[in-house]
Amino acid sequence: MSLLVTGSIAIDTVKTPFGVSENCLGGSAVYFSMAASFFCPVRLIGVVGSDCPFDLSEVFAGRGVDLRGLETRAEGKTFRWQGSYFTTMSEVITDKVELNVLAEAPPAVPAEYKDSRFVFLANTAPALQHQLLEQIDEPVFVAADTMNCWIHNNRDDLESLLKKIDCLIINEDEARMLAAASNLIRAVEKILVMGPSVVIIKKGESGSIMGNTDGQMFILPAYPAAEVKDPTGAGDSFAGALMGYLAQTGRSDFDSLKTAVAYGTVAASFTIADFSLRGITSVSRTDIDDRFQTLRKLTQF
Repeated sequence: MSLLVTGSIAIDTVKTPFGVSENCLGGSAVYFSMAASFFCPVRLIGVVGSDCPFDLSEVFAGRGVDLRGLETRAEGKTFRWQGSYFTTMSEVITDKVELNVLAEAPPAVPAEYKDSRFVFLANTAPALQHQLLEQIDEPVFVAADTMNCWIHNNRDDLESLLKKIDCLIINEDEARMLAAASNLIRAVEKILVMGPSVVIIKKGESGSIMGNTDGQMFILPAYPAAEVKDPTGAGDSFAGALMGYLAQTGRSDFDSLKTAVAYGTVAASFTIADFSLRGITSVSRTDIDDRFQTLRKLTQF
């Protein structure tokens, strides 16, 4: 089934203990689309400025990513982000952000995209996420991401959005903030009351937790990666593979979601192995399936 993503396209500069990657390609929609493309065709909605040095048609060549929703603004500048990771690589420090085109009106939804059945609203202002969702005719499964600044400053808009989506995917700090609960199991329960039928909490190197309104719970550790060079985009790759698998199968029942979380975990483990997109683009679907089976074996007892 059709999968649509809207999110950022960025020029990133990332510093880790393993080096510096300057002016590299990043952004939530980019990482998501690359991971999802291993499973199904992807429709990307995003915006860049005339200064964007990347040809996304070349970046996604042969990967089934539809770029009719990509808008280039002649008078605008591309979103830029600069961040640093330190010894543990468990937390990023944002050194600089230039919103540029992301501070402007969102790109239009092409008419050809309005029949999308699976939709991912990557991290941006909740009002903009809501605005895009209203342009999709009859989605069957909608997931969204958010972040602490929206939880703190745009709470009403976010709570309105939560009533319109099926799944919220956020990290553990955001979950605690949104739910006002330090215990993550309790946080899942409290967020479910706000509207979504599924909540997935990403815990980085500690894996993930998923719960739904039927009281089902699933906990999966992270893949035991021996090499971590750049965690940037891991969460978006996680969401991309997760949603890509669901769209591939056309299902969103809890068993399918558990498999999707595992595929997301595997995609993230490849992304963190190198800077920018090099980790996820250097592998094949066979590599992903092989690591999925390894993860399955490691978590059986």
